[in-house]
Amino acid sequence: MGERSARRIGILGGTFNPVHIGHLRGALEVAEQVALDELRLIPSARPPHRETPQATAEQRLAMVELAVAGEARLRVDDRELQRQTPSFTIDTLESLRAELAVDDQLFLLLGWDAFCGLPTWQRWQALLEHCHIVVLQRPDADSEAPEALRDLLAARSVVDPQGLTGPGGHITFVWQTPLAVSATQVRHLLAQERSVRFLVPDAVLAYIHAHGLYRAKTDS
Repeated sequence: MGERSARRIGILGGTFNPVHIGHLRGALEVAEQVALDELRLIPSARPPHRETPQATAEQRLAMVELAVAGEARLRVDDRELQRQTPSFTIDTLESLRAELAVDDQLFLLLGWDAFCGLPTWQRWQALLEHCHIVVLQRPDADSEAPEALRDLLAARSVVDPQGLTGPGGHITFVWQTPLAVSATQVRHLLAQERSVRFLVPDAVLAYIHAHGLYRAKTDS
């Protein structure tokens, strides 16, 4: 039997409330730039840093599943919805690691703002024991990292995202010009009964309408 090659698996967490083309197009671009075998979208159940989303966890999960159907590199992972506790990234990484081969590579995708906020995360200094961190840099990002991260960046940065070796331990940056779409904008348009066609996949749009999601609240 030939040797099994290590897999490169990316993870992208979010509320996906709802998932839209900005999430999906960005995910696909990163999968190509970092040469990932698969990229898992992980909806958060109870995000520690955000308010509880309007759509239920089950509805948000269903929309992401509809959105990625037919794209082999993108998958959905519902492990954070199975937990009764807040969705801490370190717990998700430890849970994933327990299922993977020792040499499989994990890549945690973070936006610049999230990366700069790492020192406020639960057990943040242990993250790199389980994964590489891929920071999605935007043209408008402030390029100065907080002081708490500067030594880490100096010691752990790698220029070429495809050159990351080993199961984890390094940080790299991927330049992205995101599509100007936000979940807030999508919800706002839906509340005003305006069209969001081409901002979300057709299957997600059909689900939103079928379940009456994101309509303006009416006083009873």
